[in-house]
Amino acid sequence: MKISARNALKGTIKSITKGPVNAEVAIDIGGGNVVTAMITSHSVENLALKEGKSVYAVVKASEVMVAVD
Repeated sequence: MKISARNALKGTIKSITKGPVNAEVAIDIGGGNVVTAMITSHSVENLALKEGKSVYAVVKASEVMVAVD
């Protein structure tokens, strides 16, 4: 896999919660950390995603904000 995004986190699908249009995909990236992505239900089917499958969480953003209470 070649991709321009700098942040590609390898992990395993922990759960998929499907809705009528979108699906929430939780990816365990290790160390007790889980990244959650909201993607289309069509993409879940097209990528043949299922629990336990090895995937990459790819983060592409022009900026990252930091906040405190």
